Amino acid sequence: MRLKAVHIVVACCLIAVSPMCANVSLQTNTLPAEQENDTLYYAILHDVYCYAPLKFKNKQQERFYWRTVRDVKKTLPYAKRINQAIIEAEDTLAKMSPKERRRWWNKRERELFREYEKDFRNMTASQGRMLMLLLDRESNRTSYELIKTFKSKFVADFWQFIAKLFKNDLKEEYDANDKDRIIERIITLVENDQL
Repeated sequence: MRLKAVHIVVACCLIAVSPMCANVSLQTNTLPAEQENDTLYYAILHDVYCYAPLKFKNKQQERFYWRTVRDVKKTLPYAKRINQAIIEAEDTLAKMSPKERRRWWNKRERELFREYEKDFRNMTASQGRMLMLLLDRESNRTSYELIKTFKSKFVADFWQFIAKLFKNDLKEEYDANDKDRIIERIITLVENDQL
């Protein structure tokens, strides 16, 4: 009886908080547990993140927010896959001689290019910028550092020069606590299927 009361209280709290939470969906798993000849049911509740509603000063600011949501939703899966490929490549390359590394890396680079070229060419400039930021978030290394690690400093400097021509910066770091906190908020909501 006491457990039912707890569930009712939890449900009431969630209903009271739900207007502040965007698209909250709780997934519960009820599992019976035996305790002193009594059956207890408990639910595993997933984390629910609630943020204060955003107040936009004008339509332009709102459009920018929703464009950022679109960009994060499109590029976050790529950033995660690329980070996983980086980890696998580093593990593989650590076991090889320099000559084998170059041969393996050239082959792997062609495979990755074939796999992702079409998707990346269809990205907008803002999505490319977002991908660089999210890649830094996932790997804790800027795009410049990654190019320098896997290619060379000369190649990294060349691409940094090209990026600067288009008002980008491969050395830009992801800052979840300050300038990129809105992006971090969006990522948290997207990863939890709340946005």
